[in-house]
Amino acid sequence: MKLREFFSGKTTATIAQQLLGKKLIYQTPQGDLSGWIVETEAYLGQLDSTAHAYQGHRSPANEALYGPPGMIYIFSLRGWMMLNFITQPVGIPQGILLRGIEPAAGQRLMEYHRHQTGVSLTNGPGKLTQALGITDRRLNQTMLNTGALHLTLADGRSPQKITCGPRIGVSQRGSWTEKPLRFFVTGNPYVSQQPKKAWNLVTAGWCETTQPASG
Repeated sequence: MKLREFFSGKTTATIAQQLLGKKLIYQTPQGDLSGWIVETEAYLGQLDSTAHAYQGHRSPANEALYGPPGMIYIFSLRGWMMLNFITQPVGIPQGILLRGIEPAAGQRLMEYHRHQTGVSLTNGPGKLTQALGITDRRLNQTMLNTGALHLTLADGRSPQKITCGPRIGVSQRGSWTEKPLRFFVTGNPYVSQQPKKAWNLVTAGWCETTQPASG
């Protein structure tokens, strides 16, 4: 499947669920760092009272939101970089925040970047960018799979179950705060802000077989 096809003709919430299990790869001079996406949040543009484009807000800081599907949107929150993908056609400012990845390759370099080991390495949106070495907004308004950051659709894993719930740490204004637009691989230890009793230490929430390669 081509990247354009993946982002075409689906709602942002659907894409947020279909991203689970896809592999994210960041190419660095020290080697490739990668991980399977385990947690996402959908943001639905002008009507979404928690979104940066609520009521059509547009500025140089959030211009990426109005770009084409597959564009990268990075913003800073309390000094952490937040990594988002744009999901809809140009002018429809909807996107998905990546909240957690399970490391696949380059884990030692991730640990060096984070000065951490274990699930706290990448179980949060700021943690995963720091682990990958994304510490500024240079990737903002660039396209996936054209530079250092790649989303691989052919080499993925299949969640046994996907849980949805309210987003974390969003604006309290309006009626969208509690909307069930956060999606995660049930039982995966790298999902943010979950108790250890929810972890599945046998399968980490994945089916035994990986997704079949396509394209």
